Amino acid sequence: MSERSVVVPNDLAGERIDLILARLAEVSRGSARKLIESGSVEVDGQAVVSPSVRLESGASVRFAPPERPPPLAPERVDFSVVWEDADLAVVDKPAGIVTHPGAGNASGTLAGGLLDRWPEIAGIGDTDRWGIVHRLDKGTSGLLVVAKSGPALAGLRDLVRQRRLARTYLALVELPMSIETGTVDAPIDRDPNRPMRRRVHPAGRPARTHYEQLAAWPDHGMLEVRLETGRTHQIRVHLAAIGHPVVGDRTYGARTGDPADPGRPWLHSWRLAFDHPITAATITAESPLPDDLVASLQALSDPSTGTLPDVLATDH
Repeated sequence: MSERSVVVPNDLAGERIDLILARLAEVSRGSARKLIESGSVEVDGQAVVSPSVRLESGASVRFAPPERPPPLAPERVDFSVVWEDADLAVVDKPAGIVTHPGAGNASGTLAGGLLDRWPEIAGIGDTDRWGIVHRLDKGTSGLLVVAKSGPALAGLRDLVRQRRLARTYLALVELPMSIETGTVDAPIDRDPNRPMRRRVHPAGRPARTHYEQLAAWPDHGMLEVRLETGRTHQIRVHLAAIGHPVVGDRTYGARTGDPADPGRPWLHSWRLAFDHPITAATITAESPLPDDLVASLQALSDPSTGTLPDVLATDH
């Protein structure tokens, strides 16, 4: 698509460039941010990569409007259903599958698989993310809850906002934790130099991660991690920031040559617990550890401290 050049009108003077671009290019604000961070937006001839820059009236903005992706289509995608009723479902996503379409991932997503399994979710929630309430990174395996009705979607979103959707993960990290139970309370922001990454930064959004070490080896620690907030890459960023990157997570500094490296971040969403937004029944779902993570643990000796719970046993 050809480039466009526009002048900031008086009524948008002083606004952030991501908001201005969203209005001028007629795209979502998230799409505008990605366009800016890709380095393809210029203001008065200078590239701008921060979406927080504010522009004055009369500034010249040059950009290439993003290509509009094709609408989400149903397709067969590998995932399993752990629990469901007429209003919602808990699904188990394998590693390697993107939760919803994005840059470079128009097909093969969990969102397309959900639409294939439950055509009735079309129109529930955000466009091309029908039914999706929260997401997992491509390299993370495990559980998500999906809305199958409008009231369930509203109720699940309320649970997330009220921090009443308990999301518990298992993570294998580099080096045992010196403090076996703790909380990482640090804001997370986009990395302006590497747009696909996040970083701990005072200007970021509040983020809080609780952890408990279940077992330890001389060079590794097995953690149960509970999210209080749900920022992009939160667990990976927080654990790397305190010197314990998730094993296999090249993006945030995991070492190469680790015998327990499964070839992707060693992170699994293993338990969800919440009150059903329609029936008020307590729902608890668990996901067994995938074979690749079991195999990576088998490369280690028995833990020097702690015990592996049943879900982590390496003999299943």
